Amino acid sequence: MPEYDNSGVLFVNDRKEKENQPDYTGNIVMGGVKKRLAGWKKTSKSDPSINFLSLSISDYQEQSNQQSIQEDDDTPF
Repeated sequence: MPEYDNSGVLFVNDRKEKENQPDYTGNIVMGGVKKRLAGWKKTSKSDPSINFLSLSISDYQEQSNQQSIQEDDDTPF
């Protein structure tokens, strides 16, 4: 979704099921290469009134539509 180099976007992770999964997910383009971006809401241990966002960047992997179709398809052949 990001259109410009060195820009990105984060969306609320509405599929979060476990505490260690990111609160936000999205994509970023760095050096013309699309990457995955993830963010976690955190609170400072030294001052609980300070909140921040911890980020992680990893290689982007296309989601397989074939796997989604097979999981959603209940029609016997």
